Amino acid sequence: MQHRMETCLELVCVIVDAGCASRVLSISKEIGVTGGTIFYGSGTARSRLLDFFELSSVRREIVLMAAREEVAKEVLETLGKKLNLHKKYHGIAFTMPIRAMYGSVSCRVPKEEEGEEEIMTHSSIFTIVDKGKAEAVIEAAAKAGARGGTIINARGSGIHETEKLFHMEIEPEKEVVLIVAKNENLDPIIESIRTELKLDEPGNGILFVQDVKRTYGLR
Repeated sequence: MQHRMETCLELVCVIVDAGCASRVLSISKEIGVTGGTIFYGSGTARSRLLDFFELSSVRREIVLMAAREEVAKEVLETLGKKLNLHKKYHGIAFTMPIRAMYGSVSCRVPKEEEGEEEIMTHSSIFTIVDKGKAEAVIEAAAKAGARGGTIINARGSGIHETEKLFHMEIEPEKEVVLIVAKNENLDPIIESIRTELKLDEPGNGILFVQDVKRTYGLR
């Protein structure tokens, strides 16, 4: 039987240039994080000069780590200093509260804590669409005030989203777009993505929103 941890966990998300993720994990482990997962994606830094040289899509590495609340806070502060996240284009880092987690370590927010509200200024928007549509998501979000996003490659496994090729089911590739935005801009960004991508129609994608607790590197 798994025991519930009384200490709350947070998910630490760090987005940095390609080649920097190993350093992120190394620094975090020194503080007390036991491990993490690295994903590969691309950023959407835009400028006329970058577009001219076809370099507007920048390779990124996304590091996800679960840690106790106090450790997550120290990790964010330490990474902010050592990676110079206060400087432009050096990356961003933020934490999201974890309500429940099961696996090698299990935790669940105690019932008495669920009613306690904390004022949060940012949210993360995750949009999952078919490969090739991520840029449309970024453009729709930008129309509503989003400053950019990160595109992560993934694979779908929905029963209605597979095609048969020579009697074999092929899972189509997906793209996950991660956008962190101020809560005051949240509703317009979501509505723009829903409208432009027609997310309310079956098979066009899904969007979900997570609270963001702390941030570094956002402007």
